[in-house]
Amino acid sequence: MRRRAVFTVGLLITAAACGGGGDDDGDSTVGSTTAPVTEAPTTEASVTATPVTSPAAAGPQATEPETISPPATERVNTEAPSTTSAPALAIGPASLDALVALVTPINLSHAGGDQAAPHSTMFAFREGVLAGADALEMDVQLTADGVLIVQHDDTVDKATNTTGPVAGFTLEEIQELDKAHWFSPECWPCQDRPVEEYIYRGIRTGDVEPPKGYSPDDFRVVTFREVAEAFPDLVLDVEIKGSFPDAVPVAKQLAAEIAELGLIDRTIVVSFDDDVIDAFHEIAPDVAVSPGLSRLTAWFLNGTEIEPYFEVFQVPPFQGDIQVVDAETVQRVHDEGREVWVWPDDASTQENAEFYGRLIDYGVDGIITGRPAAMVDALSN
Repeated sequence: MRRRAVFTVGLLITAAACGGGGDDDGDSTVGSTTAPVTEAPTTEASVTATPVTSPAAAGPQATEPETISPPATERVNTEAPSTTSAPALAIGPASLDALVALVTPINLSHAGGDQAAPHSTMFAFREGVLAGADALEMDVQLTADGVLIVQHDDTVDKATNTTGPVAGFTLEEIQELDKAHWFSPECWPCQDRPVEEYIYRGIRTGDVEPPKGYSPDDFRVVTFREVAEAFPDLVLDVEIKGSFPDAVPVAKQLAAEIAELGLIDRTIVVSFDDDVIDAFHEIAPDVAVSPGLSRLTAWFLNGTEIEPYFEVFQVPPFQGDIQVVDAETVQRVHDEGREVWVWPDDASTQENAEFYGRLIDYGVDGIITGRPAAMVDALSN
């Protein structure tokens, strides 16, 4: 496929993949495809992963390290400082320019790879990198005491062992919760599965031993700062949750932390709401942003021009009954000198190597993956 070798600002996103991976995001009206479900074969290669991902139903058990096939691109391997007991990781481009210069489609882990590990936990982010992710996708919101956390829904109901609005918890309170309580590798998000399928439940609360190399803290809600500091050599793809004007305080706090942590060259920011993106861009004009839903819809249906500083479009495979991503649309994006990243939104039909491969054949530049390892398999075929 054709790729541009260098970008001055780089990349991405309209729904920041947060409708992806079967999150059932209420902000999106995207439908599903009829692609057949195929389970990607496991490949083995030269990278050894210390953490394990498949504990027994009675509780995660330590196993021998597994081998993981890295993506077929050049990467810089460096050690990142760790805030938990898990091994430090950072394998990938350390800037947006370097990321878009990769010669193969980019593998961005959606919330760490939410179909393979508990959504937005440090465990998921680390496992996603071990599985071959080039960059990390995440969502941000504010706690009751104004701390920027990595969290998708505006309530904690879907993932944790309690219920209630995110804005009703302080950081201390929300970090006590078990973020893996409802994760099942067979169905996410589902709360009606046999109890033994919730294989990481109880690790955060100390009732179950964590997998080898991890601690209970790796299964809690994490802050944006924690993720940024744990992966200093990876690009962060960040969606601001909520709508204008309510989400403006989130935009302000995100802009402040990006500046304070020196993340301007390795962060891309998006929202479904174009007014939110415009507010963020006004606050932080040097940080890469991607267009929201209204801009992209007008571009797709009516050919409406989009400002040149949006250099990457992020789109779902389908919008209702309309196929958004095909070779023609991808070429149209490329003809404008931009890139296109895709966020699958139906776990049952799209989060597999076969569907990823179909998108790759269309010429897409990146995929926000619920299963990063399946993307590696797709790239190897």
